Amino acid sequence: MAALKSKVSLSVTFGACRAAFLALPVALALAGCGAKSDPQGRPSGGGMPSPEVGVVTVAPSTVGLITELPGRLEASRVAQVRARVAGILQKRLFREGSDVKAGQLLFEIDSAPYRASVASAEASLARAQANLTQATAQAERYKPLVEANAVSKQDYVNAVAARNLAEADVAAARAALQTTQINLGYASVTAPISGRIGRALVTEGALVGQGEATQLAVVQQVDPMYVNFTQSAGEVLRLRKAIRSGKLKRASASDSARVRVVLEDGTEYPKAGKLLFADLTVDPTSAQIMLRAELPNPEAILLPGMYVRVRIEQAQASEVILVPQQAVMRSGTGDSVMVVSAEGKVSPRPIKVGPAQNGQWIVLDGLKAGEQVMVDGFQKLRGNAPVKAVPWQPAGAGRRDAAKPAASAAAGK
Repeated sequence: MAALKSKVSLSVTFGACRAAFLALPVALALAGCGAKSDPQGRPSGGGMPSPEVGVVTVAPSTVGLITELPGRLEASRVAQVRARVAGILQKRLFREGSDVKAGQLLFEIDSAPYRASVASAEASLARAQANLTQATAQAERYKPLVEANAVSKQDYVNAVAARNLAEADVAAARAALQTTQINLGYASVTAPISGRIGRALVTEGALVGQGEATQLAVVQQVDPMYVNFTQSAGEVLRLRKAIRSGKLKRASASDSARVRVVLEDGTEYPKAGKLLFADLTVDPTSAQIMLRAELPNPEAILLPGMYVRVRIEQAQASEVILVPQQAVMRSGTGDSVMVVSAEGKVSPRPIKVGPAQNGQWIVLDGLKAGEQVMVDGFQKLRGNAPVKAVPWQPAGAGRRDAAKPAASAAAGK
C-alpha cells in the first residue's frame, strides 16, 4: 500500500513540473509584449502607468493691469457745526451718531437777548419811518410856497434835505433790524449738510461763541466716500509712456479707471468705485502723486479714516498669456516653466514674466498659444520618463465638484 502511494505522489510531482516548464515560454512572451508603451508613454500591458501631472493649456487674452496701492478713506463732505453768536447753550436736540438732514435743528442757544435786540431794532425803524413821514410832508408843503415866493429857497432846500436824511435813517434802521433777526436765527443752530453727526463737543449750560465761533459737533457725509491714495511718479510716467507707444491701452474710453478696495481683514469691498482725478503736483518729499477715487457707501460700511488697499485698473495689455503662479520656477538665473509635449515629454522653458494678477503671472515672452504648462506633479518626474497630462484643477475645485452630486442625491431623497 505504501509503495502505491509513493508512485502516485511521484507522478503528480512530475506532471506539475512539466506543466510549469511548458508554460514558461508563454509567460516570457507576454512579459515581452507588456513592456511596450503607447505613443503617450502609457504602458499597454501590466507595467506601471505613466504618472499624471496637472497642466494648463495657455492661450493669449486681454488682461487688465491692476495696481494695488495703500489708501485712506475720507468723508466726501465734512461740516463743522459752530456757535455763531454768544450765549448759554440750552438744549441739544439730536442723538449722537445719528443721521441728520440739512437744516435740522441741533442746538438752541439762549435767545432772550437777541429777541430784545430785534424788538429794539423794530422800534428804531418805526421812529425813523415816522420822521420820514414828517419830513416828506414838510417838503411837499414847501414846494408850492417856494414857487410863490412865500418861503425862501433855503427853507425849501432844508426841508428836502431833512426828507432825504429821514429816508437814510429808515434804511439804516431796516438794516439794523435785519442784523438782529439774523443773530436771533443763529441762536437756533441747524445742520449745514445732510450726513452722520458725531458726538456733541459741548454740553448744556456751556457758554459758547464768546470771542470765537465755538465748535459744537461735526457732520460728515459718508455716502459716497472718498479714498485718497498715492502712486510713484516714476510708475505713472512709465504707464503713460506705454499707453502712448501702443504697448498698453487705457482701461476705459472715459479715462475713468475702475477702483476696488480691500479692507483691513483682507476682504474686498463689494461695490466698485471710480477714479476722480490724479493730482498734478508730485510730493517733493516722497516722489508720490496723490489720486482720489469715489466709492458708494449706502450701508455705511466704510468709515472715515480707515486704511485700505486700493486695486485700480489703469491700463489693459492685449495678447498676453496667464499661468498660475505655482507653475513658475523663479531663480537667480531667471524664470522658467515645465512644458509637456504631445508625447508626454517634459522640458524646461525660460520665460519673461510681468506683474502678478489674481494669483497668476502675466507671461510676456517664452510661451505660445496651445502649449501645455505643468502646474503640479513635479515630485512625480523621473528623469526623461514620459508623463500623462491631465487638466489642472485649482485647490478646492475637485472637492466642490464632488460635493455637487452628493448634494443632488440628498435633495432627491
